[in-house]
Amino acid sequence: MLLGAPPVVTVADPTVPVPEGGSGRAPRWVRPTLVALLLGTAVLYLWGLSASGWANSFYSAAAQAGSQSWKAWFFGSSDAGNAITVDKPPASLWVMAVSVRVFGLSSWSILVPQALMGVASVGVLFAAVRRWYGPAAGLVAGAVLAVTPVATLMFRFNNPDALLVLLMVLGAYATVRAVEVASTRWLVLAGVFVGFAFLTKMLQAFLVVPAFAVAYLVAAPAGLGRRIRQLLLAGVAVVVSAGWWIAVVELVPERLRPYVGGSQTNSVLELALGYNGLGRITGEQVGSVGGGGGNGGGWGQTGWLRIFGADLGGQVAWLVPAALVLLVAGLAVAGRAARTDRGRAGFLLWGGWLLVTGLVFSLMQGIFHAYYAVALAPAVAALVGMGGAVLWRLRDRPVARLVLAGTVAVTAWWSWTLLGRSPDWYPWLRTGVLVAGLAGAVLLVAARLRPVRPLRLGVVGLVVGAVAAFAGPAAYAVQTAATSHTGAIPSAGPNVTGAGFGGPGGHPDGAGGPPGAGRARGGFPGGTAPGGTPPGATAQDGTAPGGTAPGGMPRVAWHRVAWHRVVPLRAVGLRAPRPADGGRATGPRGGPAPVAAWVGCWTPVRPTPNSSPC
Repeated sequence: MLLGAPPVVTVADPTVPVPEGGSGRAPRWVRPTLVALLLGTAVLYLWGLSASGWANSFYSAAAQAGSQSWKAWFFGSSDAGNAITVDKPPASLWVMAVSVRVFGLSSWSILVPQALMGVASVGVLFAAVRRWYGPAAGLVAGAVLAVTPVATLMFRFNNPDALLVLLMVLGAYATVRAVEVASTRWLVLAGVFVGFAFLTKMLQAFLVVPAFAVAYLVAAPAGLGRRIRQLLLAGVAVVVSAGWWIAVVELVPERLRPYVGGSQTNSVLELALGYNGLGRITGEQVGSVGGGGGNGGGWGQTGWLRIFGADLGGQVAWLVPAALVLLVAGLAVAGRAARTDRGRAGFLLWGGWLLVTGLVFSLMQGIFHAYYAVALAPAVAALVGMGGAVLWRLRDRPVARLVLAGTVAVTAWWSWTLLGRSPDWYPWLRTGVLVAGLAGAVLLVAARLRPVRPLRLGVVGLVVGAVAAFAGPAAYAVQTAATSHTGAIPSAGPNVTGAGFGGPGGHPDGAGGPPGAGRARGGFPGGTAPGGTPPGATAQDGTAPGGTAPGGMPRVAWHRVAWHRVVPLRAVGLRAPRPADGGRATGPRGGPAPVAAWVGCWTPVRPTPNSSPC
């Protein structure tokens, strides 16, 4: 084996033994450190959360509808009248709508569940990495995930990605447990998590499946036939846990359910396989808003290095070079170890997650937004924690020490590069990160050459290098948490030179998109004011039934939404009525009408009851 490593890598440090499988008594420092990590993550994700108001008002309105109508809750309708659904499956809306039912309508009841999902994701990632690589590796992985800027953004926002990440990390943890003893139960549970992740964001959930399958097929301690049968059972679990809702929607007569938003034929299967599926990869998305054209069209430049570009670099890529180096090093350490070696299995699992998801994101031609990159964060975090622990364990070997020092130096240089894309944003931080990172790398190498107390010098170098590696993303994360984010396409961190997708709201200040669809203060065309009150509406007009938050529930951003972009009106026989005064539908005080009333104004061509809200 390379680097002279033992066949099974299960500990972060020789002085901190951890039995295989993660059982046994942990060192005393682990529990308080984990509690501090989780509390710190909670503060980062919860502090000043209401500043974002309704965040993405598209999903906030659907959560309000679900809190008023169980039918709207089940189908994920945009309105309590059940005219049309959102263009995603409803799992994330189920959580928000239940929270609104229990605690009342407010930005807190909508956004706090997302923050708690973030804290849970950090905790589950710690547990998954700790089992095979020790508590130090798990803590580093959890900390990296917590301060990844795009993770901070999405765990403070109400897009489906927060629940998606949690379910995928739970799936990885279940796979880890399954690999240990070739457990069918744990593997099936992993399939269930992936299935419900599908009900959160459709085919994106399946990007982690190859990594889970390869890790289990390679490393589970069972015969090949049994492993294949178990994987087939896990596949059945995915189909059942994802397919039951699709089956219900497809079997319910169209007249008894809302129209499937985003589809062209009122079919959730078409939505899953087209607009939210293969269409994202090929770019062939009928009904897509914005974008278009080749090589990514209006959704950013495609290519192998897409995640390192101006749009995505500051969101998630701070430690991606380190993760890739450590992935190669971890596989090299395993060398020709036994097939069931868990050290290698972990790198196959998390490395496969990073590579498959990263390649798909880099090359996809369809709709793509920078915040999608949050799906990469758990894999990057795990690889950094695992790889760093493995190399530190082998620090007495010159090659391992040089690779570790080189990783620190490369990370410092890359952070210096990313910070340089925002030259006016704390310029001193850029220089400090580079100097500290290079100093840490030098100390790691020098510790090998110094005969007196080399461990102490190495520890100092490791700490200095870690501070340099964390400084950039942590600063971005704090800036993201301190900034309110609204609209459909949020982005983490300060403004970046050269960043911005051509789609709606993808560019700072809305360049390349409709008016008012800016990166941090955008929204739907026309925008909404902070706190959720749409243009032209007073706070009183915007107050939703039962709402208590300042500004009320944003209802009338919806009157400006081009619904023909969400659902082809002619395909379902709808027409837009013309109010008597020639203007748009309004509420009882002259303000814009609520979502349900407005959607109801898109009346069928056939005769309608006199009770129409129009």
